[in-house]
Amino acid sequence: MNISKERTSGAPHIPEELNAYINAASTVVFSPGRINLIGEFTDYNKGFVLPAAIDKGVYVAITPRTDQTIQLYSVDFKETYQTTIHELTPSGNASWPNYLLGVVSEFRKSGISITGFDAAITGNMPIGSGLSSSAAIECATALALNHLLQSRFDKLQMVQLSQRAENDFVGVQCGIMDQFASMFGRADHAIKLDCRSLDYEYMPLSMDGLRIVLLNTNVKHSHGSSAYNERRAQCEAGVAILRQHEPGVAFLRDATLEMVNRHLLKDDATIYKRCKFIVEENERVVGAGEDLKNGDLVSFGKKMYASHHGLQNLFEASCTELDFLVDCVRNNPNVLGARMMGGGFGGCTINLVKTEAVEALISEVSSSYSQSMHMELTPHIASIESGTTMLKQPATHA
Repeated sequence: MNISKERTSGAPHIPEELNAYINAASTVVFSPGRINLIGEFTDYNKGFVLPAAIDKGVYVAITPRTDQTIQLYSVDFKETYQTTIHELTPSGNASWPNYLLGVVSEFRKSGISITGFDAAITGNMPIGSGLSSSAAIECATALALNHLLQSRFDKLQMVQLSQRAENDFVGVQCGIMDQFASMFGRADHAIKLDCRSLDYEYMPLSMDGLRIVLLNTNVKHSHGSSAYNERRAQCEAGVAILRQHEPGVAFLRDATLEMVNRHLLKDDATIYKRCKFIVEENERVVGAGEDLKNGDLVSFGKKMYASHHGLQNLFEASCTELDFLVDCVRNNPNVLGARMMGGGFGGCTINLVKTEAVEALISEVSSSYSQSMHMELTPHIASIESGTTMLKQPATHA
């Protein structure tokens, strides 16, 4: 089992497998994945989310070249991709280069003079698990290039640049949450983020006696497969209908459940369900933030279960394997809350589990999952850590 019990402390260490691709001129950055405690799909509807950076993420080492070549190497996939600074087009074969190249493209659009470079990438988080490895790659690349090119972008500018890279270059119409959590994460805190104003508040997350357990279905999803973008389009269609009756509704963030019931219920059943979920989910996030302030993780956990019910039945972003895992723990008194997390259609469930019950729970659920789904479950225990971090600067910039 891939279970890490010990909390990491301080900055992550550069993994040994990356050392072969680093020299005195290299910049090395670690950028974490993220969990989202509650608030799924509310980000691009300009609502509230409650993410946190975790101890698993992506390492990017960038070394300048003297020519115009960009050469990317994935240590984990053992794949190389090569292009030039003048030929920044999406890769047709492998998806991972696009997250780096999209950031490079955004630097160029911002008027930054790009030089050739080599980049090596590795990580300790499962790809396609809902932990947003894509945002981690983007933020790591952005910070490394910002240092290499002396661009002077601040953290928020790098977050926005990374989001544009995924929207415009990769083609996934994600909101800002993933990149924001990856860049702005703080140890032992969740971030209550207003995705419209970008106002944010660090909220202490006391995990005394509890662990965050991620159960990876090992069902791979791809946001680019259209389901993610389709859900966003349905939300936007709902806003267009609502705005005909309620001019103040610019995003679903502005809608109330009463508005949705009055104007959408009779119009389109699918759009109604999507919008009903978002409005209810946004209310849950606001309530969950109050639960954290009050240290009431029991109430918080109930909202997690309610969130999954909506994701399963209204937003229809879950899948059989995710639903099975939530059902497995729903009546377990050692689990305060559980739900699917991330873009859906695979990936992880996030579970708040009493510390003393973690091992037994993982053993029991893994066995049930194997027997029923004929797949192996991969568990991870996540701790809440800091955001994107510089691990090595070039000797000339130190």
